[in-house]
Amino acid sequence: MMSTTSMRLERPSVRSRIYHILYESQRLSTRQTLAERIGVSMPTLYKDLNELMEEGLICDSGEEQSTGGRKARGLDIVADARFSIGIAVSAKSLRIVAADLRLHELAYQMVPFDAQACVNGDAPKIAVYLEDFLNNNAQLDRSRLLGVGVTVPGIVSEDHRTLSNGPTLGLRNIPMEALLGDIPYPVYVDNDASASGHAEFFVRRSSWSMAYIALEYGVGGAVLVGGGPYTGDNNRSGEFGHICVEQGGLQCSCGKTGCLEAYCSPRRIEKDFGVTPEEFFQGVAEHRPEYEDLLYDMLRHLAIAINSIRMTLDCDIVLGGTLSEYLVPYLPILQRYVLAGNPFEENADFVQFSMLRRHTTPLGAALYYIREFVENI
Repeated sequence: MMSTTSMRLERPSVRSRIYHILYESQRLSTRQTLAERIGVSMPTLYKDLNELMEEGLICDSGEEQSTGGRKARGLDIVADARFSIGIAVSAKSLRIVAADLRLHELAYQMVPFDAQACVNGDAPKIAVYLEDFLNNNAQLDRSRLLGVGVTVPGIVSEDHRTLSNGPTLGLRNIPMEALLGDIPYPVYVDNDASASGHAEFFVRRSSWSMAYIALEYGVGGAVLVGGGPYTGDNNRSGEFGHICVEQGGLQCSCGKTGCLEAYCSPRRIEKDFGVTPEEFFQGVAEHRPEYEDLLYDMLRHLAIAINSIRMTLDCDIVLGGTLSEYLVPYLPILQRYVLAGNPFEENADFVQFSMLRRHTTPLGAALYYIREFVENI
């Protein structure tokens, strides 16, 4: 006879497997197929299934095509049963997003933000903007909020409580509370590029390895190996923006010279021409020679960094971030530059663009609490 202790251990296991199968499934799952996949009787399945449905986490979702008898009803998770907030801090703005359990965007807002003024007490803390966002979106019931992920462009301490170095924000060794203020929900802080890479990895739903380059005002990245993140011994893995692509070259915000960030970022476009990326690429489309020259220079230096990463990690390289949205038409040129410096490859199809073209960073921030919820259900 099964002991009470064993039953208590079995129920969460069955409950968890039900939810995970439905969460990860790309096709309709029925009660019968669930029982067969988990290897339990229908009464055992119904016990946990009904519990999940009563909690509003699972629902009926249509009917499977009949082969002669009564159609079997399908099941799915309730994606908006919970939601997470992601906040991306950048040099000029806060990007705030609410995402459901499948990382689908529920609401989005971008507001001007000055990190230095915030830290000095001359501007509101992030907590104020967060509450305004929640108040302005009535569908975001705080009782369903899992937590708030915040990303910053810089190196975050191992305990995720301190911004150790944020060159593009002009901040160093700043307690995160100085930026966050009093947020009454669970909060997790991460590097912006790392979070973006995790979001990209999540939507691709694959167990392969990937290097992600975030071409934002500060260039960063993430390394994911065999389905999981590689953070490095000092939590600095993926700092691709500071690969040297030109010895003694352009000055970087980190204080060194020749970094990828100094050559291939929206910041360089603004510094050289005083225009936005949108205006710059419009000029490229109009074949303005000085704009085209800069674009080709950016692509050549980006190719140098890509080859360094490819030679080291031997995996696909995904380009994301603000600048990447404009580079898509120029992928063939970039791939030619990559092949010119790569002695082993016959094609450069390992260089790809992000599947998440918009709001990747705040969605990556929101992903932390979504994954925590799903993994622990």
